[in-house]
Order: sequence, then structure tokens, then C-alpha cells
Amino acid sequence: MKRLITSSALTVGAFLVAGFASDFLVIAQAPAPVGTVPFPANYKAPRTADGKPDLNGIWQALTTANWDIQDHPASKGVGTETIGVYGAQPGGLGIVEGNEIPYQPWALAKKNENFEKRLNSDPSDRSVGDPEAKCYMPGLPRATYLPYPFQIIQGTDTILIGYEFADTPRVVYFDDIGPPPVDSWMGQSVGRFVGDSLEITVTGFNDQTWFDRAGNFHSEQLKVVERFTPVSPYHLNYEATIEDPKVFTRPWKVSFPLYRRMEKGARLLEFKCVEFSEEFLYGKLRRQQGK
Repeated sequence: MKRLITSSALTVGAFLVAGFASDFLVIAQAPAPVGTVPFPANYKAPRTADGKPDLNGIWQALTTANWDIQDHPASKGVGTETIGVYGAQPGGLGIVEGNEIPYQPWALAKKNENFEKRLNSDPSDRSVGDPEAKCYMPGLPRATYLPYPFQIIQGTDTILIGYEFADTPRVVYFDDIGPPPVDSWMGQSVGRFVGDSLEITVTGFNDQTWFDRAGNFHSEQLKVVERFTPVSPYHLNYEATIEDPKVFTRPWKVSFPLYRRMEKGARLLEFKCVEFSEEFLYGKLRRQQGK
């Protein structure tokens, strides 16, 4: 009887294994899904009191673009010998349309150099190292896909966008306010509504922000044209066209969805990261003085 039970169990086990293997084979051979899940067709966003699409809310991107805006595999990242997987980089699909950034040859070499030196710091040279590590305001479009939420507060003649990272503020003007008075990390934003899309043209950047931790960068000639388009009660489609004739050979574009934060009590919290970066930026100066 024991032998019979063992034989039967083996038979059943072999059947189950074969069945699982068959299912796995079917899954493995199934074609990968093409495209994205469509949003509701002809969605009409709610209106504010002045008849504009209502974009108010707390939003967040769910991409790994802050590590690299192009397709990238998972990697061990930095500091694995001391912090293990905490410093690992997640893999992810890129947000660059066509997955190609049209760098000029010198700029591609600079991008690679940036990556190698991303965790260097020099208090006398702001161009060295990833600005995120130094708690600089993140610039655009990077502020939109950092792994932190942001809030849109919509008025009639201006829009305030508050980003949790570094408590970064941004004002979008609807009137012509003239050329930017000074170059800055977040530039100067002038918006208008085109149908249901909020289109924002941003100029007046400095050259002290990057697009990601992979070293993708721009110059002070950067121009970004953003489009926030409501596509459901819970999603915005975000697009940004990037121009910089000093660095790139042609304009290029990023796009991804934004998700409305829906949990009870959702709000922006403080992330005043200056105190977190002081040792990284200036610790070497203190150590030199203590010698």
C-alpha cells in the first residue's frame, strides 16, 4: 500500500508539474502587450469657477526616470558594501519618446563624465556632481518625476505648483511678464490653456540641474514646453518638449502619466533636505580646518 501511495503521489506530482510547466510555457510564449492601457475616450475634466479644466490636487509620477530617463536595468547602485540593497537602482522603462537623446558629440561625452562623478562634490564648483544629492531645486522636467508628490493650486491668473522635494515653489503666470530677470533652477513659467491641456513654456534656466542620476544634463539655453492634460478623474498625461541648441541636435520629448494621490489626509510633507546634504557638500572643509 505504501508503494502504491508513493507511486500515485508521484504520478499526480508529475501531472501537476507538467501542467505548471505547460502554463509557464504558454505565458512565456505569449506576446508582450503592445502600447498602453487606454484612458476613457473623450474625457471632459471638471471645471473651475472661471470655466478652466480643474487640475487642482496632489499628483505623483510612478516611474524610475529619476534614476535614468532612458530604458535601464536594475543595478547595484552606490554604497552596496555598507548599506546593501538600500543603494540599489531599480530597473525601468524610459520616458524619452524613441528612447534616444540627441546629444551633440561633446555633450554625450560630458553626460558620461557626469555619471562617473555623480557623487562628487566641490563647494567651489556647482557643476560637479548630481544637483539632487546637493538638495538643489530640481529643475524641469525632473521635478515632475522625482519620487515625491507635488501639488497644483489653481487660481484665475496664476497657478502655484509646490514640490515636496526641497520645498520647491513654482508660480505659473498667465500674463506676459517679459523676459526672465535672472537665470534660475526652476526657470520662469508662462502658461495658457489649449483645449483641456495646460501648456507651460519655461525659459530662463541656469545650467545647474540635471534630468536624472544618470548624468543627463542641459545648458542655460534650455527651453521646456510642458503639457498637463486630464485624461480621467485620477490621471493627468504629462508631456515635455525639450530644446537646447547648445547641447542637443534637435528637440526631443518625454511623456508619462501622473496619478492623483487618493489616500485619506493626502498632503505634502516637509522635505527640507539642506541639512541632509551639508556634510556631503561642506564636510571636507570642516575636516580640513580641524587638521
